[in-house]
Amino acid sequence: MERRPWHAAYDDGVPTSVDYEETTLAGFLAASAGSGGDRSAVRFMNCVLTYAQLDDAVDRFAAVLLGLGLRTGDRVAIQLPNLPQSVIAFLGTLRAGGAAVMTNPLYTQPELVHQWNDAGCRIAVTADFLYEKTIAGVRDKLPVRHFLIASIPEYLRFPLNLLAPLKLKKDHLIAKVPEAPDLLPFRKSVESARPLKERPSVDLDDLAALQYTGGTTGVAKGAMLSHRNLAFQAQQLRAWLPDIQPGREVFLSALPFFHVFGLTVAMSLPVRVAAEMVLLPNPRDVARLIDSINKHKVTIFPVVPAMVHGINHHPKAKTLEVKSLKMCVSGSAPMPEDTLRHFEKLTGGKIVEGYGLTEASPVTHVNPNRGKRKVNTIGLPIPDTDCRIRPMGTDAETGAEGDGSGELLIRGPQVMQGYWNRPDDTADTLKDGWLHTGDLATMDDDGYFRIVGRAKEIIICSGYKVYPDEVDRALIEHEDVLESATIGIPDEKRGESVKSFVVLRPGAKVSEQELRDFCRDKLAAFKIPRQVAFRKELPKSAALKILRRQLLEEELAGENG
Repeated sequence: MERRPWHAAYDDGVPTSVDYEETTLAGFLAASAGSGGDRSAVRFMNCVLTYAQLDDAVDRFAAVLLGLGLRTGDRVAIQLPNLPQSVIAFLGTLRAGGAAVMTNPLYTQPELVHQWNDAGCRIAVTADFLYEKTIAGVRDKLPVRHFLIASIPEYLRFPLNLLAPLKLKKDHLIAKVPEAPDLLPFRKSVESARPLKERPSVDLDDLAALQYTGGTTGVAKGAMLSHRNLAFQAQQLRAWLPDIQPGREVFLSALPFFHVFGLTVAMSLPVRVAAEMVLLPNPRDVARLIDSINKHKVTIFPVVPAMVHGINHHPKAKTLEVKSLKMCVSGSAPMPEDTLRHFEKLTGGKIVEGYGLTEASPVTHVNPNRGKRKVNTIGLPIPDTDCRIRPMGTDAETGAEGDGSGELLIRGPQVMQGYWNRPDDTADTLKDGWLHTGDLATMDDDGYFRIVGRAKEIIICSGYKVYPDEVDRALIEHEDVLESATIGIPDEKRGESVKSFVVLRPGAKVSEQELRDFCRDKLAAFKIPRQVAFRKELPKSAALKILRRQLLEEELAGENG
Protein backbone atom coordinates (compact mmCIF):
# COMPACT_ATOMS: atom_id res chain seq x y z
CA MET A 1 0.00 0.00 0.00
CA GLU A 2 1.28 3.45 -0.91
CA ARG A 3 2.27 5.85 1.83
CA ARG A 4 -0.69 7.82 3.20
CA PRO A 5 -0.83 10.94 5.45
CA TRP A 6 -2.12 8.95 8.44
CA HIS A 7 0.76 6.46 8.45
CA ALA A 8 3.07 8.99 10.12
CA ALA A 9 0.75 9.07 13.15
CA TYR A 10 0.78 5.30 13.71
CA ASP A 11 2.06 4.01 17.07
CA ASP A 12 5.53 2.49 17.07
CA GLY A 13 5.27 -1.17 16.17
CA VAL A 14 2.08 -0.80 14.12
CA PRO A 15 2.68 -1.79 10.48
CA THR A 16 1.06 -0.09 7.53
CA SER A 17 0.42 -3.55 6.10
CA VAL A 18 -0.11 -6.90 7.86
CA ASP A 19 1.57 -10.19 7.00
CA TYR A 20 -1.67 -12.19 7.21
CA GLU A 21 -2.02 -15.78 8.34
CA GLU A 22 -4.19 -17.56 5.80
CA THR A 23 -6.58 -19.14 8.27
CA THR A 24 -10.13 -18.75 9.57
CA LEU A 25 -11.43 -17.63 12.96
CA ALA A 26 -12.07 -21.28 13.78
CA GLY A 27 -8.45 -21.89 12.84
CA PHE A 28 -7.34 -19.26 15.32
CA LEU A 29 -9.39 -21.05 17.98
CA ALA A 30 -7.57 -24.30 17.24
CA ALA A 31 -4.23 -22.48 17.45
CA SER A 32 -5.13 -20.92 20.81
CA ALA A 33 -6.21 -24.32 22.13
CA GLY A 34 -3.00 -25.88 20.87
CA SER A 35 -0.71 -23.30 22.46
CA GLY A 36 -2.48 -23.09 25.80
CA GLY A 37 -5.53 -25.29 26.08
CA ASP A 38 -5.81 -24.94 29.86
CA ARG A 39 -6.26 -21.17 29.65
CA SER A 40 -9.72 -19.79 30.34
CA ALA A 41 -11.56 -18.91 27.12
CA VAL A 42 -15.15 -18.27 28.21
CA ARG A 43 -16.46 -17.24 31.61
CA PHE A 44 -20.19 -16.96 32.26
CA MET A 45 -21.24 -16.67 35.90
CA ASN A 46 -19.70 -19.82 37.47
CA CYS A 47 -19.15 -21.54 34.11
CA VAL A 48 -15.57 -21.55 32.81
CA LEU A 49 -14.55 -23.19 29.55
CA THR A 50 -10.87 -23.52 28.75
CA TYR A 51 -9.62 -23.13 25.21
CA ALA A 52 -9.28 -26.90 24.93
CA GLN A 53 -12.88 -27.39 26.10
CA LEU A 54 -14.16 -24.64 23.80
CA ASP A 55 -12.33 -26.10 20.81
CA ASP A 56 -13.76 -29.54 21.58
CA ALA A 57 -17.31 -28.16 21.92
CA VAL A 58 -16.93 -26.23 18.65
CA ASP A 59 -15.76 -29.43 16.94
CA ARG A 60 -18.73 -31.38 18.26
CA PHE A 61 -21.19 -28.62 17.33
CA ALA A 62 -19.79 -28.64 13.79
CA ALA A 63 -20.38 -32.41 13.75
CA VAL A 64 -24.00 -31.84 14.81
CA LEU A 65 -24.54 -29.43 11.92
CA LEU A 66 -22.96 -31.78 9.40
CA GLY A 67 -25.11 -34.58 10.76
CA LEU A 68 -28.17 -32.43 10.07
CA GLY A 69 -27.12 -32.15 6.45
CA LEU A 70 -25.29 -28.80 6.48
CA ARG A 71 -23.37 -28.10 3.28
CA THR A 72 -20.71 -25.49 2.59
CA GLY A 73 -22.29 -22.05 2.55
CA ASP A 74 -25.58 -23.08 4.15
CA ARG A 75 -26.89 -20.42 6.52
CA VAL A 76 -27.33 -21.11 10.23
CA ALA A 77 -29.36 -18.61 12.26
CA ILE A 78 -28.00 -17.89 15.75
CA GLN A 79 -30.45 -16.01 17.96
CA LEU A 80 -28.95 -15.79 21.45
CA PRO A 81 -27.73 -13.27 23.99
CA ASN A 82 -24.03 -13.48 24.94
CA LEU A 83 -23.79 -17.01 26.32
CA PRO A 84 -21.24 -19.84 25.99
CA GLN A 85 -23.62 -21.36 23.45
CA SER A 86 -23.30 -18.21 21.29
CA VAL A 87 -19.53 -18.63 21.01
CA ILE A 88 -19.77 -22.38 20.41
CA ALA A 89 -22.49 -21.98 17.77
CA PHE A 90 -20.78 -19.18 15.85
CA LEU A 91 -17.33 -20.76 15.69
CA GLY A 92 -18.84 -24.22 15.15
CA THR A 93 -20.84 -22.95 12.18
CA LEU A 94 -17.68 -21.52 10.63
CA ARG A 95 -15.72 -24.72 11.29
CA ALA A 96 -18.43 -26.78 9.59
CA GLY A 97 -18.28 -24.52 6.52
CA GLY A 98 -21.62 -22.86 7.17
CA ALA A 99 -22.46 -19.16 7.27
CA ALA A 100 -23.72 -17.65 10.52
CA VAL A 101 -26.74 -15.36 10.52
CA MET A 102 -26.49 -13.53 13.84
CA THR A 103 -29.98 -12.55 14.92
CA ASN A 104 -31.11 -10.02 17.49
CA PRO A 105 -33.00 -11.78 20.34
CA LEU A 106 -35.30 -8.75 20.55
CA TYR A 107 -36.55 -9.15 16.99
CA THR A 108 -40.29 -9.17 16.52
CA GLN A 109 -41.94 -11.95 14.58
CA PRO A 110 -42.12 -9.95 11.28
CA GLU A 111 -38.43 -9.04 11.57
CA LEU A 112 -37.50 -12.64 12.26
CA VAL A 113 -39.60 -13.95 9.38
CA HIS A 114 -38.00 -11.45 6.99
CA GLN A 115 -34.42 -12.16 8.00
CA TRP A 116 -34.52 -15.95 8.12
CA ASN A 117 -36.46 -16.22 4.86
CA ASP A 118 -34.21 -13.72 3.15
CA ALA A 119 -31.15 -15.69 4.29
CA GLY A 120 -32.74 -19.08 3.62
CA CYS A 121 -31.82 -20.50 7.04
CA ARG A 122 -32.46 -24.25 7.36
CA ILE A 123 -30.97 -24.61 10.85
CA ALA A 124 -31.40 -22.23 13.78
CA VAL A 125 -29.93 -21.96 17.26
CA THR A 126 -32.09 -20.16 19.79
CA ALA A 127 -32.97 -20.10 23.48
CA ASP A 128 -35.94 -21.89 24.99
CA PHE A 129 -37.64 -18.66 26.11
CA LEU A 130 -37.15 -17.09 22.66
CA TYR A 131 -38.62 -20.11 20.96
CA GLU A 132 -41.71 -19.95 23.15
CA LYS A 133 -42.10 -16.16 22.92
CA THR A 134 -41.30 -15.42 19.29
CA ILE A 135 -40.70 -18.47 17.13
CA ALA A 136 -43.41 -21.01 17.99
CA GLY A 137 -46.18 -18.81 16.63
CA VAL A 138 -44.55 -18.34 13.21
CA ARG A 139 -42.99 -21.77 12.64
CA ASP A 140 -45.07 -22.24 9.48
CA LYS A 141 -43.63 -19.01 8.02
CA LEU A 142 -39.98 -19.93 8.57
CA PRO A 143 -37.70 -22.03 6.33
CA VAL A 144 -35.96 -23.60 9.35
CA ARG A 145 -36.09 -27.41 9.54
CA HIS A 146 -34.07 -28.03 12.70
CA PHE A 147 -33.78 -25.99 15.89
CA LEU A 148 -31.04 -26.38 18.48
CA ILE A 149 -32.56 -25.11 21.72
CA ALA A 150 -30.22 -23.60 24.31
CA SER A 151 -31.08 -22.79 27.90
CA ILE A 152 -29.30 -20.11 29.92
CA PRO A 153 -28.42 -22.33 32.92
CA GLU A 154 -27.35 -25.46 31.02
CA TYR A 155 -23.61 -24.68 31.23
CA LEU A 156 -23.69 -23.46 34.83
CA ARG A 157 -22.13 -25.46 37.65
CA PHE A 158 -23.54 -26.44 41.00
CA PRO A 159 -25.24 -24.73 42.82
CA LEU A 160 -26.18 -22.09 40.21
CA ASN A 161 -27.44 -24.74 37.81
CA LEU A 162 -30.16 -25.45 40.41
CA LEU A 163 -30.73 -21.91 41.71
CA ALA A 164 -30.65 -19.92 38.46
CA PRO A 165 -33.78 -21.50 36.92
CA LEU A 166 -35.87 -20.17 39.81
CA LYS A 167 -34.92 -16.56 39.09
CA LEU A 168 -34.95 -17.05 35.33
CA LYS A 169 -38.50 -18.36 35.54
CA LYS A 170 -39.62 -15.19 37.35
CA ASP A 171 -37.93 -13.09 34.65
CA HIS A 172 -39.44 -15.19 31.83
CA LEU A 173 -35.96 -16.17 30.65
CA ILE A 174 -36.47 -19.91 30.69
CA ALA A 175 -39.21 -22.04 29.21
CA LYS A 176 -40.07 -25.67 28.61
CA VAL A 177 -39.93 -26.56 24.94
CA PRO A 178 -41.89 -29.64 23.81
CA GLU A 179 -39.93 -32.70 22.77
CA ALA A 180 -39.86 -33.16 19.00
CA PRO A 181 -37.43 -34.60 16.40
CA ASP A 182 -36.76 -31.12 14.99
CA LEU A 183 -36.21 -29.49 18.43
CA LEU A 184 -32.81 -30.60 19.70
CA PRO A 185 -31.42 -29.67 23.16
CA PHE A 186 -28.19 -27.73 22.63
CA ARG A 187 -25.77 -29.05 25.23
CA LYS A 188 -27.02 -32.62 25.08
CA SER A 189 -26.66 -32.63 21.28
CA VAL A 190 -23.15 -31.19 21.45
CA GLU A 191 -21.89 -33.57 24.13
CA SER A 192 -23.38 -36.65 22.47
CA ALA A 193 -21.74 -35.86 19.12
CA ARG A 194 -18.34 -37.23 18.24
CA PRO A 195 -15.57 -34.76 17.45
CA LEU A 196 -14.82 -34.35 13.79
CA LYS A 197 -12.40 -36.92 12.43
CA GLU A 198 -11.61 -34.56 9.59
CA ARG A 199 -12.46 -30.88 9.58
CA PRO A 200 -14.12 -29.63 6.38
CA SER A 201 -11.93 -27.70 3.98
CA VAL A 202 -12.97 -24.04 4.01
CA ASP A 203 -11.84 -21.50 1.42
CA LEU A 204 -11.07 -18.05 2.80
CA ASP A 205 -13.37 -16.49 0.21
CA ASP A 206 -16.31 -18.71 1.21
CA LEU A 207 -19.21 -16.99 2.94
CA ALA A 208 -18.76 -16.98 6.73
CA ALA A 209 -21.51 -14.65 7.92
CA LEU A 210 -24.58 -12.84 6.67
CA GLN A 211 -24.54 -9.81 8.91
CA TYR A 212 -27.75 -7.85 8.57
CA THR A 213 -27.63 -4.08 8.65
CA GLY A 214 -29.89 -2.27 11.09
CA GLY A 215 -32.39 -1.35 8.42
CA THR A 216 -32.04 2.38 9.20
CA THR A 217 -32.94 3.33 5.65
CA GLY A 218 -35.38 0.55 4.81
CA VAL A 219 -35.56 -3.24 4.92
CA ALA A 220 -32.46 -4.79 6.51
CA LYS A 221 -29.91 -6.19 4.05
CA GLY A 222 -27.47 -9.04 4.61
CA ALA A 223 -23.83 -7.99 4.22
CA MET A 224 -21.85 -10.98 2.93
CA LEU A 225 -18.71 -11.35 5.03
CA SER A 226 -16.20 -13.99 4.01
CA HIS A 227 -13.82 -15.98 6.19
CA ARG A 228 -11.09 -13.71 4.80
CA ASN A 229 -13.01 -10.58 5.84
CA LEU A 230 -13.46 -11.78 9.43
CA ALA A 231 -10.05 -13.40 9.96
CA PHE A 232 -8.09 -10.55 8.37
CA GLN A 233 -10.09 -8.01 10.40
CA ALA A 234 -9.06 -9.77 13.61
CA GLN A 235 -5.44 -9.61 12.47
CA GLN A 236 -5.74 -5.93 11.56
CA LEU A 237 -6.96 -5.17 15.09
CA ARG A 238 -4.23 -7.31 16.60
CA ALA A 239 -1.64 -5.34 14.61
CA TRP A 240 -3.20 -2.03 15.68
CA LEU A 241 -2.89 -2.99 19.35
CA PRO A 242 0.65 -4.38 19.71
CA ASP A 243 0.55 -3.99 23.49
CA ILE A 244 -1.98 -6.83 23.79
CA GLN A 245 -0.34 -9.76 25.53
CA PRO A 246 -1.53 -13.09 24.08
CA GLY A 247 -2.92 -15.42 26.71
CA ARG A 248 -2.97 -12.76 29.43
CA GLU A 249 -5.83 -10.41 28.57
CA VAL A 250 -9.36 -10.42 29.99
CA PHE A 251 -12.08 -8.95 27.76
CA LEU A 252 -15.43 -7.86 29.16
CA SER A 253 -17.66 -9.13 26.35
CA ALA A 254 -20.90 -7.29 27.00
CA LEU A 255 -21.49 -5.83 23.55
CA PRO A 256 -23.95 -8.21 21.89
CA PHE A 257 -22.42 -10.76 19.54
CA PHE A 258 -25.36 -10.42 17.15
CA HIS A 259 -24.04 -6.93 16.38
CA VAL A 260 -20.94 -6.89 14.19
CA PHE A 261 -18.97 -4.64 16.57
CA GLY A 262 -19.46 -7.06 19.45
CA LEU A 263 -18.86 -10.06 17.21
CA THR A 264 -15.48 -8.76 16.08
CA VAL A 265 -14.06 -6.83 19.02
CA ALA A 266 -15.57 -8.86 21.87
CA MET A 267 -15.30 -12.36 20.36
CA SER A 268 -13.06 -12.65 17.28
CA LEU A 269 -10.20 -10.53 18.63
CA PRO A 270 -10.10 -12.35 22.01
CA VAL A 271 -9.99 -15.72 20.22
CA ARG A 272 -7.16 -14.44 18.03
CA VAL A 273 -5.05 -13.52 21.10
CA ALA A 274 -6.18 -16.40 23.35
CA ALA A 275 -7.84 -13.99 25.80
CA GLU A 276 -10.53 -14.74 28.35
CA MET A 277 -14.02 -13.53 27.46
CA VAL A 278 -16.22 -12.59 30.42
CA LEU A 279 -19.73 -12.86 28.96
CA LEU A 280 -22.58 -10.59 29.99
CA PRO A 281 -25.95 -11.11 28.27
CA ASN A 282 -27.29 -7.63 29.09
CA PRO A 283 -25.09 -4.59 28.30
CA ARG A 284 -27.66 -2.35 30.03
CA ASP A 285 -27.03 -4.01 33.39
CA VAL A 286 -24.61 -1.35 34.61
CA ALA A 287 -24.22 -2.80 38.10
CA ARG A 288 -23.15 -6.13 36.60
CA LEU A 289 -20.68 -4.35 34.30
CA ILE A 290 -19.04 -2.67 37.29
CA ASP A 291 -18.98 -5.86 39.36
CA SER A 292 -17.42 -7.78 36.48
CA ILE A 293 -14.65 -5.24 35.94
CA ASN A 294 -13.76 -5.49 39.61
CA LYS A 295 -14.13 -9.24 40.09
CA HIS A 296 -12.41 -10.48 36.95
CA LYS A 297 -9.68 -7.83 36.66
CA VAL A 298 -10.80 -6.88 33.16
CA THR A 299 -8.04 -5.45 30.97
CA ILE A 300 -9.89 -4.66 27.72
CA PHE A 301 -13.47 -3.43 27.54
CA PRO A 302 -15.21 -2.85 24.17
CA VAL A 303 -17.89 -0.22 24.76
CA VAL A 304 -20.37 2.20 23.26
CA PRO A 305 -20.90 5.68 24.77
CA ALA A 306 -24.18 4.72 26.45
CA MET A 307 -22.37 2.10 28.54
CA VAL A 308 -19.75 4.62 29.65
CA HIS A 309 -22.49 7.14 30.50
CA GLY A 310 -24.21 4.49 32.58
CA ILE A 311 -21.09 3.56 34.53
CA ASN A 312 -20.09 7.17 35.18
CA HIS A 313 -23.43 7.99 36.77
CA HIS A 314 -24.21 4.73 38.56
CA PRO A 315 -23.98 4.73 42.38
CA LYS A 316 -21.77 1.66 42.19
CA ALA A 317 -19.15 3.57 40.22
CA LYS A 318 -17.62 4.58 43.54
CA THR A 319 -16.81 0.92 44.18
CA LEU A 320 -14.60 0.66 41.09
CA GLU A 321 -11.29 -0.27 42.61
CA VAL A 322 -9.63 -2.14 39.78
CA LYS A 323 -6.55 -0.73 38.13
CA SER A 324 -6.23 -3.58 35.66
CA LEU A 325 -8.24 -1.84 32.92
CA LYS A 326 -5.86 -0.84 30.15
CA MET A 327 -8.08 0.02 27.25
CA CYS A 328 -11.64 0.60 26.09
CA VAL A 329 -12.38 0.53 22.36
CA SER A 330 -15.44 2.68 21.69
CA GLY A 331 -17.61 2.90 18.61
CA SER A 332 -21.14 3.44 17.24
CA ALA A 333 -21.38 7.13 18.20
CA PRO A 334 -19.22 10.11 19.25
CA MET A 335 -18.34 10.21 22.94
CA PRO A 336 -18.55 13.55 24.78
CA GLU A 337 -15.13 14.59 26.03
CA ASP A 338 -16.24 15.11 29.63
CA THR A 339 -17.75 11.60 29.64
CA LEU A 340 -14.49 10.17 28.33
CA ARG A 341 -12.31 12.07 30.81
CA HIS A 342 -14.53 11.19 33.77
CA PHE A 343 -14.44 7.47 32.96
CA GLU A 344 -10.67 7.47 32.49
CA LYS A 345 -10.19 9.19 35.83
CA LEU A 346 -12.55 6.71 37.44
CA THR A 347 -10.92 3.58 36.06
CA GLY A 348 -7.42 4.45 34.94
CA GLY A 349 -8.20 2.87 31.59
CA LYS A 350 -7.83 4.68 28.27
CA ILE A 351 -10.68 5.06 25.79
CA VAL A 352 -9.78 4.92 22.11
CA GLU A 353 -12.59 5.89 19.77
CA GLY A 354 -13.01 4.28 16.40
CA TYR A 355 -15.40 3.81 13.54
CA GLY A 356 -16.81 0.99 11.52
CA LEU A 357 -19.83 -0.28 9.67
CA THR A 358 -21.39 -3.65 9.06
CA GLU A 359 -20.17 -3.69 5.49
CA ALA A 360 -16.54 -3.54 6.69
CA SER A 361 -16.55 -6.29 9.32
CA PRO A 362 -16.78 -3.55 10.87
CA VAL A 363 -13.65 -1.62 11.97
CA THR A 364 -11.89 0.77 9.60
CA HIS A 365 -10.58 3.56 11.87
CA VAL A 366 -9.27 3.74 15.44
CA ASN A 367 -7.37 6.33 17.45
CA PRO A 368 -3.83 5.32 18.42
CA ASN A 369 -3.57 3.66 21.81
CA ARG A 370 -0.20 5.13 22.78
CA GLY A 371 0.20 8.02 20.36
CA LYS A 372 -1.79 11.18 19.80
CA ARG A 373 -5.46 10.71 20.46
CA LYS A 374 -7.84 13.30 19.06
CA VAL A 375 -11.09 13.29 20.98
CA ASN A 376 -14.24 13.44 18.84
CA THR A 377 -12.42 12.03 15.84
CA ILE A 378 -12.62 8.42 14.70
CA GLY A 379 -8.84 8.31 14.50
CA LEU A 380 -6.76 6.84 11.69
CA PRO A 381 -7.43 4.13 9.10
CA ILE A 382 -6.08 0.82 10.41
CA PRO A 383 -3.44 -1.17 8.48
CA ASP A 384 -4.23 -2.01 4.84
CA THR A 385 -7.25 0.30 4.93
CA ASP A 386 -7.32 3.00 2.29
CA CYS A 387 -9.73 5.92 2.46
CA ARG A 388 -10.88 8.70 0.23
CA ILE A 389 -13.25 11.61 0.78
CA ARG A 390 -15.44 12.24 -2.23
CA PRO A 391 -16.12 15.99 -2.27
CA MET A 392 -19.76 16.88 -2.33
CA GLY A 393 -19.45 20.55 -3.22
CA THR A 394 -22.87 21.89 -4.06
CA ASP A 395 -25.48 19.20 -3.63
CA ALA A 396 -27.29 18.83 -6.92
CA GLU A 397 -30.42 17.47 -5.26
CA THR A 398 -30.76 19.92 -2.39
CA GLY A 399 -28.92 22.98 -3.63
CA ALA A 400 -27.08 23.10 -0.29
CA GLU A 401 -23.78 24.94 -0.21
CA GLY A 402 -20.53 22.99 -0.12
CA ASP A 403 -18.63 22.93 3.16
CA GLY A 404 -15.51 20.91 2.38
CA SER A 405 -16.78 17.60 3.74
CA GLY A 406 -17.52 14.61 1.59
CA GLU A 407 -18.62 11.01 1.57
CA LEU A 408 -16.17 8.61 3.14
CA LEU A 409 -15.03 5.86 0.76
CA ILE A 410 -13.11 2.82 2.03
CA ARG A 411 -11.30 -0.17 0.63
CA GLY A 412 -9.47 -2.95 2.41
CA PRO A 413 -9.49 -6.70 3.08
CA GLN A 414 -12.31 -6.31 5.62
CA VAL A 415 -14.82 -4.89 3.10
CA MET A 416 -17.77 -7.18 2.36
CA GLN A 417 -18.35 -9.17 -0.81
CA GLY A 418 -21.71 -7.47 -1.35
CA TYR A 419 -25.33 -7.66 -0.20
CA TRP A 420 -27.07 -11.03 -0.19
CA ASN A 421 -29.31 -11.38 -3.25
CA ARG A 422 -29.29 -7.61 -3.82
CA PRO A 423 -27.17 -6.88 -6.89
CA ASP A 424 -28.56 -3.36 -7.36
CA ASP A 425 -27.81 -2.35 -3.76
CA THR A 426 -24.36 -3.92 -4.09
CA ALA A 427 -23.65 -1.94 -7.25
CA ASP A 428 -24.73 1.28 -5.51
CA THR A 429 -22.47 0.64 -2.52
CA LEU A 430 -19.38 -1.04 -4.03
CA LYS A 431 -18.01 0.97 -6.94
CA ASP A 432 -14.61 0.52 -8.57
CA GLY A 433 -13.33 -1.33 -5.51
CA TRP A 434 -14.47 1.33 -3.03
CA LEU A 435 -17.12 0.97 -0.32
CA HIS A 436 -19.36 4.05 -0.34
CA THR A 437 -20.26 4.43 3.32
CA GLY A 438 -22.94 7.11 3.14
CA ASP A 439 -21.16 8.84 6.02
CA LEU A 440 -19.82 12.37 5.64
CA ALA A 441 -16.32 12.98 6.90
CA THR A 442 -13.42 15.37 7.00
CA MET A 443 -9.69 14.61 7.31
CA ASP A 444 -7.17 16.91 8.98
CA ASP A 445 -3.54 17.45 8.02
CA ASP A 446 -2.39 14.60 10.32
CA GLY A 447 -4.71 12.08 8.68
CA TYR A 448 -7.28 11.94 11.48
CA PHE A 449 -10.87 11.56 10.31
CA ARG A 450 -14.00 13.08 11.77
CA ILE A 451 -17.54 11.94 10.95
CA VAL A 452 -19.80 14.95 10.55
CA GLY A 453 -23.02 13.14 9.73
CA ARG A 454 -24.92 10.72 7.56
CA ALA A 455 -25.68 11.83 4.02
CA LYS A 456 -29.31 10.80 4.56
CA GLU A 457 -29.53 12.56 7.92
CA ILE A 458 -28.33 15.98 6.78
CA ILE A 459 -30.83 18.68 7.63
CA ILE A 460 -31.26 21.24 4.87
CA CYS A 461 -32.37 24.48 6.50
CA SER A 462 -33.01 27.35 4.06
CA GLY A 463 -30.45 25.79 1.71
CA TYR A 464 -27.77 25.36 4.40
CA LYS A 465 -26.50 22.03 5.65
CA VAL A 466 -26.87 21.17 9.32
CA TYR A 467 -25.18 18.01 10.61
CA PRO A 468 -27.08 16.44 13.53
CA ASP A 469 -23.85 15.19 15.13
CA GLU A 470 -22.48 18.73 15.27
CA VAL A 471 -25.58 20.01 17.06
CA ASP A 472 -25.54 17.08 19.47
CA ARG A 473 -21.88 17.66 20.32
CA ALA A 474 -22.66 21.27 21.18
CA LEU A 475 -25.60 20.35 23.41
CA ILE A 476 -23.72 17.60 25.21
CA GLU A 477 -21.10 20.13 26.28
CA HIS A 478 -23.72 21.61 28.62
CA GLU A 479 -23.10 20.31 32.12
CA ASP A 480 -26.73 19.28 32.61
CA VAL A 481 -27.15 17.35 29.35
CA LEU A 482 -26.56 13.62 29.39
CA GLU A 483 -27.62 12.70 25.84
CA SER A 484 -28.90 14.45 22.74
CA ALA A 485 -30.33 13.40 19.38
CA THR A 486 -31.11 15.91 16.63
CA ILE A 487 -33.34 15.48 13.59
CA GLY A 488 -34.76 17.65 10.83
CA ILE A 489 -38.51 18.18 10.79
CA PRO A 490 -40.60 19.56 7.91
CA ASP A 491 -40.83 23.37 7.82
CA GLU A 492 -42.89 25.24 5.22
CA LYS A 493 -40.55 28.26 5.12
CA ARG A 494 -37.15 26.62 5.55
CA GLY A 495 -37.72 23.19 4.07
CA GLU A 496 -36.56 21.67 7.36
CA SER A 497 -35.89 23.00 10.83
CA VAL A 498 -33.72 21.64 13.60
CA LYS A 499 -35.24 19.81 16.56
CA SER A 500 -33.21 18.24 19.35
CA PHE A 501 -34.28 15.66 21.90
CA VAL A 502 -32.39 15.90 25.17
CA VAL A 503 -31.96 13.71 28.25
CA LEU A 504 -30.84 15.65 31.32
CA ARG A 505 -28.54 14.35 34.01
CA PRO A 506 -30.34 13.11 37.15
CA GLY A 507 -31.64 16.03 39.20
CA ALA A 508 -30.76 18.66 36.61
CA LYS A 509 -33.14 21.44 35.63
CA VAL A 510 -32.65 23.56 32.55
CA SER A 511 -35.06 25.23 30.14
CA GLU A 512 -35.34 24.96 26.39
CA GLN A 513 -34.32 28.61 25.99
CA GLU A 514 -31.27 28.15 28.21
CA LEU A 515 -30.04 25.35 25.96
CA ARG A 516 -30.70 27.41 22.84
CA ASP A 517 -28.76 30.31 24.34
CA PHE A 518 -25.93 27.95 25.29
CA CYS A 519 -25.58 26.96 21.63
CA ARG A 520 -25.21 30.52 20.35
CA ASP A 521 -21.47 30.65 20.97
CA LYS A 522 -20.97 27.20 19.47
CA LEU A 523 -23.18 27.06 16.40
CA ALA A 524 -24.15 29.30 13.53
CA ALA A 525 -27.63 30.75 13.95
CA PHE A 526 -29.23 28.43 11.38
CA LYS A 527 -27.88 25.37 13.23
CA ILE A 528 -29.34 26.27 16.65
CA PRO A 529 -32.32 24.01 17.44
CA ARG A 530 -35.59 25.81 16.95
CA GLN A 531 -37.15 23.25 19.27
CA VAL A 532 -35.73 21.30 22.19
CA ALA A 533 -37.78 18.45 23.65
CA PHE A 534 -36.91 16.80 26.97
CA ARG A 535 -37.21 13.05 27.37
CA LYS A 536 -36.44 10.54 30.08
CA GLU A 537 -34.58 8.39 27.57
CA LEU A 538 -33.78 8.18 23.88
CA PRO A 539 -34.74 5.21 21.72
CA LYS A 540 -31.77 2.90 21.23
CA SER A 541 -31.01 -0.27 19.34
CA ALA A 542 -30.00 -3.46 21.11
CA ALA A 543 -26.41 -2.34 20.56
CA LEU A 544 -27.27 0.90 22.42
CA LYS A 545 -27.05 3.12 19.35
CA ILE A 546 -29.44 6.09 19.35
CA LEU A 547 -32.19 5.68 16.76
CA ARG A 548 -32.81 9.06 15.12
CA ARG A 549 -35.01 7.29 12.60
CA GLN A 550 -37.47 6.33 15.33
CA LEU A 551 -37.57 9.88 16.66
CA LEU A 552 -38.40 11.15 13.19
CA GLU A 553 -41.11 8.54 12.73
CA GLU A 554 -42.62 9.51 16.08
CA GLU A 555 -42.44 13.19 15.12
CA LEU A 556 -44.16 12.68 11.78
CA ALA A 557 -46.84 10.61 13.51
CA GLY A 558 -47.41 13.41 16.03
CA GLU A 559 -46.28 11.28 18.98
CA ASN A 560 -43.67 13.72 20.35
CA GLY A 561 -46.07 16.48 21.21
